[in-house]
Amino acid sequence: MLETRITAAPLPQRKEIADGIVARLTETLDEARGQWRAGHAVRSAVIDELLPEPLALAIGSAFPSLDAMTAKGSIRERKYVGAQMNRYSPLLEEAVFAFQDARVIALVAEITGLRAIEPDADLYAGGISAMAPGNFLRPHLDNSHDARRQRYRVLNLLYYVTPGWQEADGGSLQLWDNGPKGAPRTIASKFNRLALMATDRCSWHSVNEVVGQGVRQCVSNYYFSEQSPDRQPYFHATSFRAEHCAGLADVVMRIDNSVRTAVLKLTGNRLYTNPHRYDRSA
Repeated sequence: MLETRITAAPLPQRKEIADGIVARLTETLDEARGQWRAGHAVRSAVIDELLPEPLALAIGSAFPSLDAMTAKGSIRERKYVGAQMNRYSPLLEEAVFAFQDARVIALVAEITGLRAIEPDADLYAGGISAMAPGNFLRPHLDNSHDARRQRYRVLNLLYYVTPGWQEADGGSLQLWDNGPKGAPRTIASKFNRLALMATDRCSWHSVNEVVGQGVRQCVSNYYFSEQSPDRQPYFHATSFRAEHCAGLADVVMRIDNSVRTAVLKLTGNRLYTNPHRYDRSA
């Protein structure tokens, strides 16, 4: 009797994933470049159906349970994050670092016009994130620099991998082109969608509350540059505001922003180092 052996499909490697990203970015280059140049204060572009659907589904299925991630909870944000990629499915690490392929970076530079951009092998504030019902991220400016304060953070790459996710479920990226006192422009966290978003000292953005019953999952990368986006030096910690700058929460967050930025300016990384990074020795 012949013995039948069932072997698992080989794990997609980052080059294979990057090949798919490169193919789709190349195909949509002109459209994405047009979105980026549309004149919004917070520059952005969206690329749908980024990867072949089976691969996108596999990446979403590889996400860990929420209790295996780090919970962040305050008046500023509620979400789950992970950067220590060797604790999770190897596919997730391959997916994260596929966005750091030199070909992907070159195409993103073509879309955005941002030159001399560099990925972050340490995944400072990057990696993976998940948002469960009730989770949110208030309007904020991302931290201005990398962990060593040597490069400016200039671009967010957010790849959403929750099948069937609808805008009505919440968890959407919101871009506040007129600042947090205005009204946001919404980019839904649609499955297999890549959102590109500029980060500078005016790029206010948020994630509205998840109201659906699922978990919104995202693969995150950030690109940096030695040159600031407006060619002028600046520094700030991640700075939050309340929606429309209303209420006591906004006052508290403004004070908190000022204190944290002042402390970091005075002390550098001596008093506090953000633990959200990939420590390969761990």
